Amino acid sequence: MDIDPLDRYQSPLATRNASPEMQAIWSPRRKFTTWRRLWLALAEAQQQLGLDITDAQIADLRAHLDDIDFKKAAVYERKFRHDVMAHVHAFGDVAPAARGIIHLGATSQFVNCNTELILLRDALTLVAGKTAAAIDALGSFAATYRDLPTLGFTHFQPAQPTTVGKRAALWAHDLAITLEEIEHRIESLRFRGVKGTTGTQASFLALFSDDPAGAHSSPDAHDRVEKLDQLVTEKMGWSADRRYEITGQTYPRVVDGLVAASLASTAAVCQKFATDMRLLAHRQELEEPFEADQIGSSAMAYKRNPMRSERICGLSRFVIGLCATPFVTAAEQWLERTLDDSSTRRLTLPEPFLALDGALDLVINVASGIVVREHRIKANLAAQLPFMATENLMMAAVQAGADRQEVHELIRKHSIAAADRVKDQGRDNDLLDRLAAEPMFKGVDLAAALDPTRYIGRAPQQVDAFIHNTVTPIRQRYAAHLGQQPDLKV
Repeated sequence: MDIDPLDRYQSPLATRNASPEMQAIWSPRRKFTTWRRLWLALAEAQQQLGLDITDAQIADLRAHLDDIDFKKAAVYERKFRHDVMAHVHAFGDVAPAARGIIHLGATSQFVNCNTELILLRDALTLVAGKTAAAIDALGSFAATYRDLPTLGFTHFQPAQPTTVGKRAALWAHDLAITLEEIEHRIESLRFRGVKGTTGTQASFLALFSDDPAGAHSSPDAHDRVEKLDQLVTEKMGWSADRRYEITGQTYPRVVDGLVAASLASTAAVCQKFATDMRLLAHRQELEEPFEADQIGSSAMAYKRNPMRSERICGLSRFVIGLCATPFVTAAEQWLERTLDDSSTRRLTLPEPFLALDGALDLVINVASGIVVREHRIKANLAAQLPFMATENLMMAAVQAGADRQEVHELIRKHSIAAADRVKDQGRDNDLLDRLAAEPMFKGVDLAAALDPTRYIGRAPQQVDAFIHNTVTPIRQRYAAHLGQQPDLKV
């Protein structure tokens, strides 16, 4: 029965968040056409090593790598209750000359595991490129505002000033750390290769042995099985030394947990950036892009809600929350393998990628269009700057001959009074006016204390060094991924 798509559940990861590129990686078409390429690679390698497989059979397989009849495959799956055998039969229908040698000696995890490792590698590569693009955008913003003083915070309480650019460099620096982790995860991935039902390669040994049972196989048979593993690995685009040396029926499931943890680390940094943007939007200092016809609230027409930053937080939280399940799955794999991993991995492999992909697109979009309210930044800093200046003023008064403890007590009393004036009466901070009236501060240049650049330390120089040492090399490595704005769906 045909069902209207609007009567089916549709994942918001696909309809609202993930890019077409990430969806394509985890699509049924990519999965099943990769299966066919694996079957072709297996047959080609087996022919090279002497099995009775003809050129015509190889040609038949190669001619039908992409013309999958998904409806027929679904019919087979309903009949066999087995997705791999369904696609073996569907492939055999369009490549009848090769029907008898498809999947020869292989188990289901030959296509499942190897395909998943390919998809993981491709998806991690896409994540790496988008993380680099976010670093690039934040780096450009940091360079532009490298020396714009702004109030710093610890405990979300006013603290020593920093600069707008330095704060953005911190966001980019965190992303650079997670990019290094993603790159390490890509480098650490291996191909499962040709390992057989429980990882012993027994079925392949039997194929190359004079003894059908493979019990008394010659050294040559063992060598050809090893060569088969190498050849298939290379035919699928991996170097021969990039194989898992030993496996059970599947590749080690702990790998899924490590991948999820790498994604979660990037998600955590995305959420940190977006949370800071939300806090600064509340302070009216920084705002995310807001389009001409965008509506902030259905009721309060004046509002500019930071909805993109909020979506980043929500998607990132989802990715972080998915981190535990793959490790639990790895922990609960009995002996050489149990099947309780299959249903959960259909969710926990693609979904964190789809969610993080959407979050990174939003980070790139926000970071590329941050609105800076310089007057508000300066006003917020000016309201607190006299307090920040008190240590310098105290030292200047002491150098002019005053007693340090007496100066400290005087500043303490006036600071409390000035703070009460600001908090209780909503009036300007008059601390410096109060101190100017004190004989102890006669001769001290109080006006100079209000220059915020006196309190930002080496923040501008730190931004410059970070751009040079970290951002520029990332830009060079990922040049092809930069300069493209993501197309947000909502």
